[in-house]
Amino acid sequence: MPAIEYNCGTSNVVDIICRLNPDLLAEPCQHILSYLQGQTKGVDSAVIFDVFQRAGVTLEHESLQSITRFLLLTFRSAGKSKQSADDLVSRLEESSNKWSKASLQVLHSLWSQHGEWVQVQQAVQDMLSVGQLVDMQWKLGLAVSSDTCRSLNSPFVTILLKIAEPSGQINQKAFEMTVPQFQNFHKQMKEVAAVMETV
Repeated sequence: MPAIEYNCGTSNVVDIICRLNPDLLAEPCQHILSYLQGQTKGVDSAVIFDVFQRAGVTLEHESLQSITRFLLLTFRSAGKSKQSADDLVSRLEESSNKWSKASLQVLHSLWSQHGEWVQVQQAVQDMLSVGQLVDMQWKLGLAVSSDTCRSLNSPFVTILLKIAEPSGQINQKAFEMTVPQFQNFHKQMKEVAAVMETV
């Protein structure tokens, strides 16, 4: 099967989705619904891409990302507004006349099975909309020249945090601290870890 090309716009994303057979369309939907139900930390496009490749469907990376984003936003919106499967399908039909009956049936079936759990998870996430720490790295550095710093040749620690936001995006935050600040930070983290073990 030739590569499916991507052009911007919802209508084109719907067109690409409708060219997928129902079983193949169900694959990214299942990954997205698992994520929205809190069963996974994110939607792994590489896994979905491999499934498509094994099925003989070649999608450009941009097309797969667009499908994933569209379905993620569709299901997340349906969860937040507590839509039934019928309401979801009606809303999709109103948004584009390109929807195929088979594609809408897949979405209706999956939302009927998983929609309630997504709604529960969305309500919990709204109450606890805090990012989740995915990775933390640190490195020791030494300031050797600066226009503004008076104390050169003093060590500092750079910390890089990767945080999974409630939206599903992973953001990076970096900051620097002195060695004594880092030692205090380390001590506080050990105390937090000890308290977490008792919970």
